[in-house]
Amino acid sequence: MRETTDFSYLDRAAQIVGNVISADSQNYEALRLRSEIELERHHFKQVAEYSRQLMNISPNGPWNWGTLGDALVEMGDYDGAAEAYQKMVVLRPDLASYNRAAWFRFLSGDMPGAIDIMKKAIGAGNPQSENTAWCWVELGHLYLKNGQADEAETAYAEAVRAFPGYHPGYAGMGRAQAAKGQFKAAIASFERAQSATPMPDYAAALFDLYMHQKDAKNAHKQAEMLDVIDKINKNSGEVTNRNVALIFADHDWHVDRALELATAELDVRKDIYSYDALAWALYKNKKFAEADQAMPKALIMGTPEPVFYYHAEQIALAVGKTKEAEEYRKHYANRFISIAVSSHGGPELERRAAK
Repeated sequence: MRETTDFSYLDRAAQIVGNVISADSQNYEALRLRSEIELERHHFKQVAEYSRQLMNISPNGPWNWGTLGDALVEMGDYDGAAEAYQKMVVLRPDLASYNRAAWFRFLSGDMPGAIDIMKKAIGAGNPQSENTAWCWVELGHLYLKNGQADEAETAYAEAVRAFPGYHPGYAGMGRAQAAKGQFKAAIASFERAQSATPMPDYAAALFDLYMHQKDAKNAHKQAEMLDVIDKINKNSGEVTNRNVALIFADHDWHVDRALELATAELDVRKDIYSYDALAWALYKNKKFAEADQAMPKALIMGTPEPVFYYHAEQIALAVGKTKEAEEYRKHYANRFISIAVSSHGGPELERRAAK
């Protein structure tokens, strides 16, 4: 499912696991896989409950501490997540636990520590090459947020080398190339990623890149694709999607829909990325005072996410907090904010959600 973003794989896995549990309600492996499936479905409260139940069966099962930490991060319980991840690392210091520890270090504001631990995750290796490729991509994201575009591009290339055809690797290369002003190369990389799976983020990036190259025809096709994706999602009953909310807000498209999606997201998860999406959607809907109230909740961890500080700067300017805006700008200077911002001549550039 992660390789293709085809969620029918997840549904089939759920059916198999459900059948096993119906026949054997105490089957540990099936119960463990159920937690993983529900995590992908964003049923975070349920995952936290399942993980704790499984600890009664296997107190030293590292995977349960990992899924608990993942769920708590999404619920905004960062203290609880820190304890869970630490327990997982102690029980089993491997790619899965180091990957989580690195992500939490980043969330907590420790970029050097995050980079070092992500390298440990890669060095630990994994029988499934896609898992190693995932970590290479995450390392690339960290480098890019830290203003190290060359190192980022190298990491993304390693992801593709580890798992040929890996679309997140090609998309990452596109972001790094855009950050360096290599827009034609970035287009080729994103086209390669999009040919594997038509994710909204890829369509948005290609729209901006085509517009920068004055290719309005192809840019229009990408905008149409985003509208189609949102309509399909809406018809299927989707009410939350912060990625699409941010894309719409970034481009001043359907800003009312962006706010609708971002607001609904908080019913599912209350992490810093959801508050950032809400603040940005409020800002784009000219609800500046409300945006100013939401944005501090995204900054509470001191996470070195450049786009957070760009959003915070714009919101601060809108409410007349010029000194605060100046401070926020220092946090994203010379960092990758967004292709949308860069391709229109603004400050340099972005990566949003991570896992």
